Amino acid sequence: MPGFENSRFKASLLWLFLVVLLGFVGNSLRYELRSYSLLVHFLDPQASSPLLRWETQPITTQEFAISTSGGSVRARRYMPTGVAHPPGLLLVHGIHHLGIDEPRLMSFARAAAGNGFAVLTPEVAALADYHVDDSSIALIGESAAWLQQSLGDGPVTVVGVSFAGCLALLAASDAQFAPHMRALLLMGAYDDLERVTRFLATSQAELPDGRWEPYTAHDYGAAVFVYSNLDKFFSADDLTVAHEALRYWLWEQPENAQALLPRLSPDGRSVMELLLARKIDALRPKLLAVIDAEQSQMKAVSPQGRLRDLRVPVFVLHGATDDIIPSTESLWLQREIPPKVLRDVLITPAFSHVDPEKSAKWSDELRLVNFLAGVIRTAD
Repeated sequence: MPGFENSRFKASLLWLFLVVLLGFVGNSLRYELRSYSLLVHFLDPQASSPLLRWETQPITTQEFAISTSGGSVRARRYMPTGVAHPPGLLLVHGIHHLGIDEPRLMSFARAAAGNGFAVLTPEVAALADYHVDDSSIALIGESAAWLQQSLGDGPVTVVGVSFAGCLALLAASDAQFAPHMRALLLMGAYDDLERVTRFLATSQAELPDGRWEPYTAHDYGAAVFVYSNLDKFFSADDLTVAHEALRYWLWEQPENAQALLPRLSPDGRSVMELLLARKIDALRPKLLAVIDAEQSQMKAVSPQGRLRDLRVPVFVLHGATDDIIPSTESLWLQREIPPKVLRDVLITPAFSHVDPEKSAKWSDELRLVNFLAGVIRTAD
């Protein structure tokens, strides 16, 4: 009967619509579930549940060296098993002497590989020695090219941690390296290194609208700046001992640093004691004088004014209470990055300088999951 056939046809269309809708919702939620899984395993590599097991692949790791224009670079690759063509993810560590062996970086790399990505972590020697150096820009770009070629697939996503994020931005702005990059995720990055170092010296963060915000800086940042400019703070006779003492301090071995104080001259010991006692305010005039003298060098490793030709999609993530690179820097990046490639900006209390906060409110955690889902969707 015509009426019956018409009703059956409408019912079939409705059923088809519901199937398509459920498939769309399921596919959309898949990225949220993967984001949740990655974040949970980043915080706790041993975490386990039926949902986490469903979204997590077993992984293998391999250490080797890759060739770059600057020489051989130590690297580690994390590969998901059972994934035919995993998308590539280049994870670049920040300033830390452990480099690619830094536990949080390794935890993130394993979590991302378990999420289905082929992850490469190259050792950036300058960053491992507490220096932000423009030679690291090419190393990041060449590592992205190496990963893409080794996988034999399309461009790779680059995750830059802390100071590495800014260098990754500069690499992505270079026409030589941009074709190898699918997207960028910046975690606690800066726009202008000079502005960041002034913050570390003064505990005052500058906002894009010209206002200044009191914002207590971590003394670690000022110590890193002194370490990378030792000859401006210590005499030639003190340099070797000062280098060793401050390195121990940054490596969280204060007893070894203290033991070297008697070997410094009176002036050198006075500066070192202020650093070890975290009395950055007493060193402020000298810090500001050195910052003024090093402006051109800091400009060479700052994205500010150099992102006009950026074509790689960018996601910006920053901890609201980051006391090494203030979250105000992401407000500057939001203005600096061309709107057509700026995908999302999240400044959140659910993130610290380089990792998630365990005590964040559920609403902030949900926003973080949603943000990372967008990154995974673009990278996949």
